[in-house]
Amino acid sequence: MTSDKERWNHRHVDRPISTTVADIVERFIAIANIGKALDIAAGIGRNTHYLAEKGFVVDAVDYSDVALSKIKDIATINKIEADLDTYSFNVNSYDLIVNCNYLDRRHFPLIKEALVEGGVLIFETFIKTEGEGYHQPSNLDFVLRTNELLHAFIGLDIVYYEEKNDVNNLGEKVRIASMVARKKSVCS
Repeated sequence: MTSDKERWNHRHVDRPISTTVADIVERFIAIANIGKALDIAAGIGRNTHYLAEKGFVVDAVDYSDVALSKIKDIATINKIEADLDTYSFNVNSYDLIVNCNYLDRRHFPLIKEALVEGGVLIFETFIKTEGEGYHQPSNLDFVLRTNELLHAFIGLDIVYYEEKNDVNNLGEKVRIASMVARKKSVCS
């Protein structure tokens, strides 16, 4: 039986992921205070590298050692090889958290707690679709329901939210949810 780590390593070899920063990260990074960032399921570092270039010190977490080996060895990037099923998020630690194309609902409250006051969350992943012509993951546990992301982060100030049709790295039609939110300050 193939382990999760082996499966992810094979996936990064067989189906390379884009090296281009996610549009939502590029569009909204400016609203985050420069400081410490967390890139969840960082993969080969497409968002990690961009965050580091913009001045963040980045914790890039991924289970795939193959993917992490593609991330630059520089002082502002801390590569963390960890199974996200058991990874512990540092409470009140991050000015920015990025989560793209990965979903684990158990992380929702942990992500909220990991943000510092005023910290920003950029989250984008796939939505369950109906109808012909859409790519659908085989395990629906890894896709959102309509408006689920928005409801999961009630308590944060929602800066931007959208659900839309898009095309994945393989040219397949998909639906995605995109959200940018800020953790409220106690004073506000």
